[in-house]
Amino acid sequence: MMRTIGMIKSVVVRSKALAFAGVMSAVMFCAVAAYPARVAGNPPSAAAGEPAATGTEVKIDNFAFNPAVITVKAGTQIIWINKDDIPHTVDSSQGKFKSAALDTDEKFEFKFSEPGEYPFFCRMHPKMTGKVIVQP
Repeated sequence: MMRTIGMIKSVVVRSKALAFAGVMSAVMFCAVAAYPARVAGNPPSAAAGEPAATGTEVKIDNFAFNPAVITVKAGTQIIWINKDDIPHTVDSSQGKFKSAALDTDEKFEFKFSEPGEYPFFCRMHPKMTGKVIVQP
């Protein structure tokens, strides 16, 4: 009889430990899953009356494209460089270009030949957005 009670207590203790581990795993999963959404927010954009950036390099860092809006002349090649610790992509919202997943310090390049506006986003983190404005 005492052995049976000891076994029951052992099962109860193990069950509580497993339940606690399950709850903690769920809490950690939710915390990690929510982190990119909290950090990404809305990407910075040019303030009213301010011109967009005119360089040819866009850095990907802290779940954002920087600059988020860039203006270039037709024929310019833009280089996106992932400076973040996790992979990102650069995908045209119009289907004009699509990068592979870029690991830290990897680059994606695209030459813009035609004037127009080219919105882009990260396939892995869709709240990460930006735009290339190509002038004649």
